[in-house]
Amino acid sequence: MDDNGMTLERAEAAVRRIMTVEDTTLGNERQNYLVRYRGRLYAEDSAAAYDQLAESVKPLGLTPMFRMDEGRHSVLLVTGVKSPSPSNPRVNLIFFILTLISVWFTGGIMSVESLSSNWWDNIVQFIVKGWPFTLSMIAILGAHEFGHYLAGRHHKVQVTLPYFLPLPFPFSPFGTLGAFINMKEMPRNRRILLDIGIAGPLAGLVVAIPVLLIGLSMSELQQLPAAAAAGGLGQTQLEGNSILYLLAKFSIFGQWLPAPTSMGGVSPLLYWLRYFFTGQPLPYGGLDVSLDPVAWAGWGGILITALNLIPAGQLDGGHMIYTLIGKNGARRLLPFILAALVVLGFVWSGWWLWAALIFLLGRVYAEPLDTITQLDGRRKALAILALVIFLLVFTPVPLAYML
Repeated sequence: MDDNGMTLERAEAAVRRIMTVEDTTLGNERQNYLVRYRGRLYAEDSAAAYDQLAESVKPLGLTPMFRMDEGRHSVLLVTGVKSPSPSNPRVNLIFFILTLISVWFTGGIMSVESLSSNWWDNIVQFIVKGWPFTLSMIAILGAHEFGHYLAGRHHKVQVTLPYFLPLPFPFSPFGTLGAFINMKEMPRNRRILLDIGIAGPLAGLVVAIPVLLIGLSMSELQQLPAAAAAGGLGQTQLEGNSILYLLAKFSIFGQWLPAPTSMGGVSPLLYWLRYFFTGQPLPYGGLDVSLDPVAWAGWGGILITALNLIPAGQLDGGHMIYTLIGKNGARRLLPFILAALVVLGFVWSGWWLWAALIFLLGRVYAEPLDTITQLDGRRKALAILALVIFLLVFTPVPLAYML
């Protein structure tokens, strides 16, 4: 018997220790597997069965995949054991330093009231006054990404350190495009994918909410312009509302903001529903909060969480929805998400860009090696919690301008 035959024989013996084998099919390059076994797993704990088989066939240079096939359990053996190459932490450090400078510059722009003719004095002003925003923004992004990173390391999934993305003002109102980590291998099952996916938004919110409340307590209420500026000169920026942000402002100031001078003869509920989803009518002459840079960082952290939790593709929300309703369910949901973004694009055009990106890049979901293992009760509750959080932090009109 040649080496290939001995490998298959030993592999089949390992498979038969965890399942009854009803039929065996040899694969080929087009099918992307060496051999497929179909039958029924002995144990109800499919996650443990997968781990047992993976350890048994690893010395043979094989990787198992668990799938459902016409109502039966299917084990596919794939040639090769993925051994991700190590990352270069110097790259992460360089991007972090560049992002730190970019965010600090943005914080300085927001915090320095007047510039000096001496460039060195301006640098000192930016450093001294820009650090509260910088610390707040970096802490929120860092918590989010290290939530993913630590959850991945806990489950022994190879993940990179966070990559921070610099984008200085005026190209980004936060001095950054955010940050991301890269999973260098597929997670073993849905439970692990959920844990890694949800850890980021939860950790980010644990930091963003206190930052927002502290920042709001440092902010002041201001009167909004009574009318549009003559000739369209000058503009007042209005940050959008999520349910969480509305509640945060109410907790600090004791009123719903921005407070209009008149509700136009409609009930308060109807007024706020309309304003929440359309940003109209603009509250000329009303009262709103003038955000301290720390509050701006907190608001940005809430917005970033909402964008990450959009339930599509490789976004954190895409991982949540995949683990909860499966690939087919997530794909059936996708057209409704795209349609909602297109409709929202008529009140904030940025959603059209997000719809285009999700249409082009967001139709592929992170599929674990074992798709037989379902979420347990605790993780189902966590996935549902993620969807509830998405509804609380989603901002239909992120920015509006009173021209």
